Amino acid sequence: QEVLASYGIVPADIRRAVNDRNTDLPGGQFNVGGTEVFVYPSGEFSDVSEIGTVVISKTDGGVPVYLRDLFEIVRGYQDPPTFLNYYTWRGDDGKFHRSKAVTLAVQMRKGDQIAEFGKSLDQARAELMQVIPSDLIIAKTSDQPEQVQDNMDLFMDALVEAILLVILVAWIGFREWRSALLMAISIPVTLSMTFGLMYLLGIDLQQVSIATLIIALGLLVDDPVVANDAIKSNLVIGHPPEVASWLGPTKLARAIMFATVTNIVAYIPYLLITGTTGEFLFSLPIVMACALISSRIVSMTFIPLLAYYLLRPGSKPEPSMEEKRSKGFYGFYFKVGKYAIENRKKVLAASLIFFVVGGLVASRLASSFFPEDVEYLSYVDVWLPNEASLSLTNAAVEKAEKIIADVARNYGEEKGAKGNVLESITTFVGGGGPRFWYTLSPQQQQTNYAQIVIKVSDKDDTPALAPLIQKALSSTVPGARFEVRQLQLNPIEYPIQIHISGRSNISSDYEAEAEDIKTLRELSEKLQAILRKVPETMVVRDDWFEESFIVRLKIDPDRAAMSQITNKDVADSSSAGLSGAGVTIFQDGDKQIPVLARLRTDQRAELSDLESLYIYGSDNEQKIPLREVSDIDYAMETSRVMRREHFRTISVIAFAEPGQYPSTILANAGKEINEFTESLPPGYDIVWGGEKAKQITGFTNLTIVLIISVTAIFMALVL
Repeated sequence: QEVLASYGIVPADIRRAVNDRNTDLPGGQFNVGGTEVFVYPSGEFSDVSEIGTVVISKTDGGVPVYLRDLFEIVRGYQDPPTFLNYYTWRGDDGKFHRSKAVTLAVQMRKGDQIAEFGKSLDQARAELMQVIPSDLIIAKTSDQPEQVQDNMDLFMDALVEAILLVILVAWIGFREWRSALLMAISIPVTLSMTFGLMYLLGIDLQQVSIATLIIALGLLVDDPVVANDAIKSNLVIGHPPEVASWLGPTKLARAIMFATVTNIVAYIPYLLITGTTGEFLFSLPIVMACALISSRIVSMTFIPLLAYYLLRPGSKPEPSMEEKRSKGFYGFYFKVGKYAIENRKKVLAASLIFFVVGGLVASRLASSFFPEDVEYLSYVDVWLPNEASLSLTNAAVEKAEKIIADVARNYGEEKGAKGNVLESITTFVGGGGPRFWYTLSPQQQQTNYAQIVIKVSDKDDTPALAPLIQKALSSTVPGARFEVRQLQLNPIEYPIQIHISGRSNISSDYEAEAEDIKTLRELSEKLQAILRKVPETMVVRDDWFEESFIVRLKIDPDRAAMSQITNKDVADSSSAGLSGAGVTIFQDGDKQIPVLARLRTDQRAELSDLESLYIYGSDNEQKIPLREVSDIDYAMETSRVMRREHFRTISVIAFAEPGQYPSTILANAGKEINEFTESLPPGYDIVWGGEKAKQITGFTNLTIVLIISVTAIFMALVL
């Protein structure tokens, strides 16, 4: 500062001189023989060293003063940084090691096959490992092809189990291996046709479609079983195989068709569900319809064809109907059915009792619109106070990573996994990482936030580890809030979220704004206290966090005018003396690198030096202490104010204890929340968010779907 003052240089002179030199403005044009010729003066810096050649001033002897004579010009990382990325992995020594990292998000092109995409990515990574230094690590922190393969393996396991169960049940029911074999063959044939229809309709194999196929496995054999039984009956009464094979299914064709239509119309109304839930469930009714239509076609084509070659009339004579009704399971069933028909009123009354009891039990069940998914990944949202620096956030996160590793090791030792439960930890400090799960929306960059992504070796360990990690982090690292989250099937930001909205006031009335903010904070504290009293509640907070310490410079316009200092001069000088002032932009290829002018670390102003900070005039060589033109006030104020539809809104957020549901917490606190809502001041209101908002809209949609489904089933059966 003293050197600048000795040359009569103010910060504005530096910015003006550097920007005048670093310019790409055209130099005009002229006409030569009807041709326009453009003039382009040299201007933009092409190398960092050129910045130092800018002439800032002259000495009394006329010697130019260069920027390099006054400043040390260095190229470095942004200081302080605004975003950091770390990767923690297990080394050969069995210990975890943490290092800086760069995370790449690689997305598959639409229409490609996810398994082939995964193989290509692995091949490219293997080739890259051959040419990069050996101490560099390339690891996959999120692997969607692996997740899809797990779901496919689950489907294949369910398919094998379904075939085995069908064989077993058919063997017991028909008492012969031929019918059991026919039923077993019908499943893969039906699935093959289903896959073909899905391909024609553009439905991919993903989480919902695979789950639908698993559900459909129980329905795929309905039509083939009926067709098989009809063929067997015709063989018993003496029809030859070629006649029985087509006559049996044909006689029951109408019944089979309407049974299929009934099942289809029960699922088709799901297409009417809107929003993210509708997008998530879109493939369910389509895949189910494809499977049922395929089953219908198979029962009328492949089953008769295969039955002609496989089925034979039994070697023993079939017992008469009277004999069947007199003994065994058939006899028991006949007696129960006969009693029910003869005592219709009693049976109806008994069924109503079961209906009422079932309704009472259902009303006491906890509800959850979508469950948490069980995956290899879970994550931790880390929040510090609003004014926390990135270095403070990083220090808290580093402690958290060690705690996570310790918890995973202890859990693994108790499980007998020798502590190898945890595979890796990926940390993003200052913001959220790339979107690695379809229902997850990354947080915006902010220095008081970090995201820790935890990857385990066995995804079944995730539900058990998450509450252990939450308990350890909450009780060990002070000054930070930790929210351990499993991946969600439905995009819900928080399980419990209640928005409290205040008056819409976009005026510059500072007192009215402060009063509104104060009222919202008081209401938030009352609502948080209600939720904290519920034993099942784990974490309760709001999204404004604590008030932040700030410094207000109240510039006296008269004193500033007498000193020829403007408000902009105060802001520029304060910024330059504290964190540095932007001078220009250095274009390096396709990157724009900001150039900052800042004092050396030992010369930068601290809180105690603020009054003595020099303020420079932009149009003169005036230099005066800050206290000459401004009063300095210290205060605690709300620095984070969220809005919803122009209303200032503070959101109360809560999480449920492991094994508990948000609906249980809201039910237990429902009476007090209703009383709180009724006591709100005029102009204030609450709006439900979180899972309850999804339930309100989702269950409303599902009720409509249920009514349409019941109506469609009735119409299908009547017609």
